[in-house]
Amino acid sequence: MGFLSVIVAGIAGFIFGALWYTALSKPWIVASGVALDDSGKPANRSNPVPYIISLVGAIVVAGMMRHVFVLSNIDAVGSGIVAGFGIGLFLICPWIATFYAFGGRPFRLTLIDGGYATGGCTIIAAVLMLM
Repeated sequence: MGFLSVIVAGIAGFIFGALWYTALSKPWIVASGVALDDSGKPANRSNPVPYIISLVGAIVVAGMMRHVFVLSNIDAVGSGIVAGFGIGLFLICPWIATFYAFGGRPFRLTLIDGGYATGGCTIIAAVLMLM
């Protein structure tokens, strides 16, 4: 696991997010309350900044996961997948739930975004372990 594996894993997490939010676009739009344009699509969909932040964020997560895995001697695919799943579900999701609860956001948004965090971390971990 090196620099290249972190980049590839981050890209894999980003791609997972693209697929996740494409599949859940309608419920996410309703739950998030994002502003829509005249066609009913998110008004900022052509703005590259959220996509850049998402990609960089996924790479940063992959880098930290690699660091944690090395320090924890996690070097098998199965162990990595379990750890990635746990990081998403038990570290990231509680923060998302906290932010959204205080912000009065719908619980459905917590489930959609928490699902992405959990699935994305699991995918990132699998790629890190396979490289």
